[in-house]
Amino acid sequence: MSKIRVIITGATGMVGEGVMQECLLNTDVEAVLSVSRRPSCVVHPKLKEIVHSNFLDLSSIENQLSGYNACYFCLGVSSIGMKEPEYTKMTYTLTMHVAETLSKLNKDMVFCYVSGAGTDSTEKGRSMWARVKGKTENDLMKLPFKAVYNFRPGYMHAAKGAKNLIPAYKYLSWMYPILRTFFPGAASTLKELALAMLSVTLYGSDKHILSVKEFVTLSKKVQ
Repeated sequence: MSKIRVIITGATGMVGEGVMQECLLNTDVEAVLSVSRRPSCVVHPKLKEIVHSNFLDLSSIENQLSGYNACYFCLGVSSIGMKEPEYTKMTYTLTMHVAETLSKLNKDMVFCYVSGAGTDSTEKGRSMWARVKGKTENDLMKLPFKAVYNFRPGYMHAAKGAKNLIPAYKYLSWMYPILRTFFPGAASTLKELALAMLSVTLYGSDKHILSVKEFVTLSKKVQ
């Protein structure tokens, strides 16, 4: 594949920020389009930003979403304190609307979805968030993309200087070396996640549901 053009959602969150940073640094990426609810305040010659508040209605920006061959979907909400209908709307319905729109506009697009460790592919388990994520993964796979890859990270360690850290991060970050040493299947860096997304875009993968160990391995194919 020649140089890739990437759409990133959620670049003002911790995961999206880390993914966008690696895409801007990587020489295989020629253009990055960030679509988010607020500006990232990042300035880079590769970067174009669209600030859009309603991801359930993309009609006003649709004409700016074609000509890309990858989407790294890093937008997400925590299920804590949310009832299932609300969480489903913000996780499943929103994601599917964005994905359906992009699949119509970009026939050769690779779609990478940040899901989570413990996601329930059967859609029948007790955990509400895991069922919803499982349905999202399953239905994304049915869309006419070139390929869909569902990433199931655990703890993700941000790069030094990251601005959009989740509140709990400052209390948990000290645990990363321990987790990586004793539970390597439960922890990765955000850089490894981003490089794995670039890897499946450039080279593909036989597996479409990727655990931490699997995407860490994939990340090593990209420098």
